[in-house]
Amino acid sequence: MNEEFEEVNTSLNTEASSGEVENLNPVEENPQGKKKVHKSLAIALYVFIGIIVGTSITMAISKSYIDTQNAKIMQNADSKLSYLENLIDAYYYNDVDQETLQNGAYHGVFESLEDPYSQYFTPEEYEEYSSVVNGNFGGIGAGLQKDADTGEVVVTKVYADSPAEKGGVKEGDIIVSADGHKGVNYSLEDYVSKYLRGDEGTEVTIVIDRDGEEIEITLVRDIIEVETVSYKMLDDNIGYIQISQFTGSTDKEFEKAFEDLQAQGMTSVIYDLRNNGGGIVDTATNILDYLLPKGTVMYTMDKAGNRRDYNSDASHKEIPTVVLVNGNTASSAEIFTGAIRDFKYGTIIGTQTYGKGIVQTSFKLQDGSAIKLTTNKYYTPSGECIHGQGITPDVVIEYEFLGGEDDEYAVEFDNQLQKAIEVLRQ
Repeated sequence: MNEEFEEVNTSLNTEASSGEVENLNPVEENPQGKKKVHKSLAIALYVFIGIIVGTSITMAISKSYIDTQNAKIMQNADSKLSYLENLIDAYYYNDVDQETLQNGAYHGVFESLEDPYSQYFTPEEYEEYSSVVNGNFGGIGAGLQKDADTGEVVVTKVYADSPAEKGGVKEGDIIVSADGHKGVNYSLEDYVSKYLRGDEGTEVTIVIDRDGEEIEITLVRDIIEVETVSYKMLDDNIGYIQISQFTGSTDKEFEKAFEDLQAQGMTSVIYDLRNNGGGIVDTATNILDYLLPKGTVMYTMDKAGNRRDYNSDASHKEIPTVVLVNGNTASSAEIFTGAIRDFKYGTIIGTQTYGKGIVQTSFKLQDGSAIKLTTNKYYTPSGECIHGQGITPDVVIEYEFLGGEDDEYAVEFDNQLQKAIEVLRQ
């Protein structure tokens, strides 16, 4: 499914502007201080270098609602910002670029909310953001996680045939700096956007820390096209489907994987959502509609009490199911997990999920800039808001790598995956 756009009149500046409310996946850091993933665990937290930091969901809202709210906004607008700009222009001792000044003010407005999920985008930032959501961008082809305790930027996945792989970057490496800029000094979103993503063919020099040794590597950025679903058949006709995040194409990728495994004789299935940071809510609910019988798979509620239901029709798939989760399973991935649990459709195995139960809405403005606001809470089918607490699995089991120090990741070395196989064999 491609991203859906709804035309609305935002009117959030001095001109009458026409904008859009979009189903896009915002970028955020881990607010709960989750531990970084063991380097042997091959499922990365899909905080991509040139990809997306995905622990967030977005939704569309109606044009009539936007029109009503915008009328109120314009009634309360005043010219204080313009007055301050004029004072600076007239009296500040140096010349000031007006666009830079204005963008600084707009960014400051959203920083004052103290909400890591709400932000302002310049036109350039929003164009890059949108291209990343669509899964086609310039970068180095690696997944990242920011360690909440140390602030270090940790490599959690390296993509095959990517610049990162060609340059020798490995899972578990710490990116100390990129072109001289230290990762600990920035939010993950800003660091990736400013210093790691970039145009195809451009270079970036990174310094990595590998087991205490610093290594300098120069990488040539390339176009990274991300497939978010991977799958294979395990022993005993157990299908395995890993979903890295929910982008605009994930639902179609998922259906192809499911049908291919069915054709191979799949009799039960494991959905691996470990380190899936979320994504587009409509994509997650489309997959739930494909799998689940008739009912409400989730709903959202705004501060005025307006409720929106996301429903599944009667057609569904009857198959024994396990969902694997961990502390980095977030947002849309938790919507998926919560619906599977509440419909009693499958068994949840792993550790407590992230606990991201709020929704962002993106508004594109006439000049190409955009804003993203937290607008709603979401609820599982049973009426639970999991924000700040997450979902407790039916079977709680911490991840343990069962192989030796020199062993690469394999199915038989993943104790959580082995537990899922055991449950399906019972």
